Formats: sequence, C-alpha cells, structure tokens
Amino acid sequence: MNNIYYHNGQPYKILRKLKSHNVSPKGYLNMELLKEWRDYIGADHVLQKQDEFWLCETIKDAEVIE
Repeated sequence: MNNIYYHNGQPYKILRKLKSHNVSPKGYLNMELLKEWRDYIGADHVLQKQDEFWLCETIKDAEVIE
C-alpha cells in the first residue's frame, strides 16, 4: 500500500523513495538522473526529505461530471 503525504496542504501519493546517494554520485546532484527516475516510475512531483528523494503522484481534487 502506498503512503499519502501532505505538503503545503497538497496530498501526494508516494510511489518510491530513493536515497540521495543513488542520484548524487560524487556528492553532487545529478538532476538528469533524478528526472529519468521520476519519468520511469510515472511520478509527477519530487520531494526531498533529509537524505531521500520521494517520487510522488499528485492527488487531484475530485471533479463532478454531469
């Protein structure tokens, strides 16, 4: 089961957590590698928490369809 995390009032479904050293070889952040992970997982948002990057899907408000 996936976790739900609220950030600034917006709910996110956490799809995957990556340790920062997996996308920061030699101590610097490789944004291209992080973007590729995000796209591969199907996430639309990345949050950084301490030594992890959380690949998330934004949970949108329900819409009434008539």
